[in-house]
Amino acid sequence: MSTRLLLVVLIVFAAAAERAGTQSAPVIRGLNGSWEAYPLRGEGFGSGIPPRIAVPRPAPVPEPPLKSPYLEEWRAQQKRAAELTAQGLPPVTTGMACIGEGMPAMMQATFPMEILETPGRVTIIQEAYNQVRRVYLDEAAPAPEEAEPRFAGNSTGRWQGDTLIIETVGVKESVRFRNVPHSPKMRITERLRLINDEILENQVTVEDPEYLTKPWTWPWMYKRWPDYRIQEYVCEDNRYFEDPERRYQRLKVN
Repeated sequence: MSTRLLLVVLIVFAAAAERAGTQSAPVIRGLNGSWEAYPLRGEGFGSGIPPRIAVPRPAPVPEPPLKSPYLEEWRAQQKRAAELTAQGLPPVTTGMACIGEGMPAMMQATFPMEILETPGRVTIIQEAYNQVRRVYLDEAAPAPEEAEPRFAGNSTGRWQGDTLIIETVGVKESVRFRNVPHSPKMRITERLRLINDEILENQVTVEDPEYLTKPWTWPWMYKRWPDYRIQEYVCEDNRYFEDPERRYQRLKVN
């Protein structure tokens, strides 16, 4: 084999090796595994095991910066709901009808969730209602008016240093977090970052030019729950309550 031909072969193999190395580059950033809401929700919920290193509690979700008259209407609804709940008559929710929370509510982790990192995608599985989000990495987010309306919306993401930035559009208008209305133009931006190997922070920002006067922002946090396996959640099989006579009856939602 001539020296020139050998050189060409080596260059080809080197280029192929470089491409293979790029394609097989590590994509795992430490988010894999099961997570529960932090701070822990109390006895009977979650692992009950506090983190090794104490982390300050996240601030509560603030009141939505709704435009008038939506804010006044929302406050009246919240007041009425609180009054009914105090009377033992909580308003009927979509959850009672076995309808999943959708975005962004599913990310508050009322039940545990699992994050799966694979090349080009981050998948988030919420145990409640078997909800699934697929976050496609390094893809352009669709325009809100072009996105197919879904409970979890349409999510794209990108890594910026140690932070996973997720943009979600196309959430169904019927899907409401804390009964806050929104338009098809709503955009949810999340910034997920590991504070340490046990605690994951999620800075959530909701923007909607039709309903909000400014971005609505709050933090959620999750604690890693090693070895927890997401359980089957068939809501339709759980819609029962136990009456004083110990008879199980199906919960009816009109």
